[in-house]
Amino acid sequence: MKREDEGLKRIPDTSRFLCEKCVCGRRQQVNPAGLERTYLFMETLRFDELQLDERILRAVADMGFEEASPIQAQAIPVQMEGRDIIGQAQTGTGKTAAFGIPLLQKVDPKSKKLQAIALCPTRELAIQVADEIRRLAKYMHGVKVLPIYGGQDIVKQIRSLKDGTQIIIGTPGRVMDHMRRKTVKFDHIQTVVMDEADEMLNMGFLEDMETILSQLPEERQTVMFSATMPQAIADIAHKFQKEPVTVKVVKKELTVPKVTQYYYEVKPKTKVEVMCRLLDMYAPKLSVVFCNTKKGVDELVQALQGRGYFAEGLHGDLKQIQRDRVMNSFRNGRTDILVATDVAARGIDVDDVEAVFNYDLPQDDEYYVHRIGRTGRAGREGIAFSFVVGKEVYKLRDIQRYCKTKIIPQAIPSLNDVTGIKVDKILENVADTIEESDLSEMINILEKKLLEEDYTSLDLAAALLKMMMGEESEDIVDTREPRSLDDLDSYYSGGSRNGNGRGRGRNSGGRDSRDSRYDSGREDMARLFINIGKNQNVKPGDILGAIAGESGMPGKMVGSIDMYDKYTFVEVPRENADAVLKAMKDVKIKGKNIHMEKANGGKSK
Repeated sequence: MKREDEGLKRIPDTSRFLCEKCVCGRRQQVNPAGLERTYLFMETLRFDELQLDERILRAVADMGFEEASPIQAQAIPVQMEGRDIIGQAQTGTGKTAAFGIPLLQKVDPKSKKLQAIALCPTRELAIQVADEIRRLAKYMHGVKVLPIYGGQDIVKQIRSLKDGTQIIIGTPGRVMDHMRRKTVKFDHIQTVVMDEADEMLNMGFLEDMETILSQLPEERQTVMFSATMPQAIADIAHKFQKEPVTVKVVKKELTVPKVTQYYYEVKPKTKVEVMCRLLDMYAPKLSVVFCNTKKGVDELVQALQGRGYFAEGLHGDLKQIQRDRVMNSFRNGRTDILVATDVAARGIDVDDVEAVFNYDLPQDDEYYVHRIGRTGRAGREGIAFSFVVGKEVYKLRDIQRYCKTKIIPQAIPSLNDVTGIKVDKILENVADTIEESDLSEMINILEKKLLEEDYTSLDLAAALLKMMMGEESEDIVDTREPRSLDDLDSYYSGGSRNGNGRGRGRNSGGRDSRDSRYDSGREDMARLFINIGKNQNVKPGDILGAIAGESGMPGKMVGSIDMYDKYTFVEVPRENADAVLKAMKDVKIKGKNIHMEKANGGKSK
């Protein structure tokens, strides 16, 4: 066990190894028979504490991340020792970087030989993993990462393989195809990764996994990540791994604060608008907003300040004097909104925070608890808002299950909702002013003005109210009904869901079961162009109503409506596109003749 003891010494001192039976807060002496390291959620590590290649650190910094997630902090040092590893981690915990960073550390950019392979259950995940590893290899010139999966031209893949690829990310079926064609050579592979091994088992890839592993060089590092550890996966580990170290993060018991929790399904481009509406409706005294990256913090602060909100940002790039200035401003109430990363938010202890916004969902479930715990302190009431985009709703469901809490779905507030709240608050202030102030001088001024001009006191009051309300923003059209996280599966057909947004079954080819609602960006949606826009005083609701009224198609089937000054793009189900075009041929919207056609170039403006 000399090698094991030496390996332990190289792991950063901020890690705390714990045995499953004893949470002692000290390093665990690894059992020679079990070789298992189990970790409680602990002090996190910054990436620059992990002795990584400077090029990788630069790429991580560009991605905006400051610290490693728990699974990354534990798995990266072990994998960099060269040990076989079993990592137990849920989807969304950062495991791609957990195996991708050590993988890149070993790759020789000067050699064009295939050096590493990662197996994924679906084409979507293969593409996602390849994209992330490419981002991590941004400054490692000469490193080529190639996703290979079914449904893509295999000839194109063969050409890319011949040109020289160090890393392939593939589905088992397509990797097997290349093996049969002898278009992949495993002679120089140093590392093999099985990502979401349990999911590959569920999809019927057990035999393929065993066949691929049996063809790889004997001297290699075998890395396996799996959310669960069924017996079949344990058998694979026993057969193909050498004294693997099991790394898993054991979640401690949570104390979820008594905070009312809501979530909203939004599109990326509407996040800022939705947040502003919630700020206007609830008018929290102080708010903390969480973003996952430093870049995200800076961009959101700029957007909020541009809309007149008193917002400041907090992240790791700030010097201590800047951090102190921001926090003092927030504590004193000069800043209403603090936008921060998880790292920067540590140590924030402000009792008057009334609302927390998860502008980005956290990387780890436990982060969610830490975030919402910033409000509802000292017996006060607090509220938490979470924004989810697309499949992030499944991650939020996992968070809800883990926290044993209730996150309530909400519809995006309409402009009418916000306007009504604003008017009520303004009129409350007006009533207070009437009761508390001597208005005789003001009354004399207004009476004189009304005698000179041709308008009434009611006209004057309405105009002043409009001025106080500010400019009206464009409404958001979302015909979707809010859906409970508990009932999420019922929105899908074609079998059960596994919680990570991918359908099961070998024949599915990894394609998603489609939501019964009509979301934008889907392949089965057609994008239509209309030659009118905001300059013609047309609202999204006008277009939605015209399409629904003329074609007879339910409004909920219409996807995104993107309005610009002179034109608009609208998405409808592809199978209904021709019928919609025909129905809208001679239609007027707000008295204006329109021309509608299929858009060229997708989302181009």
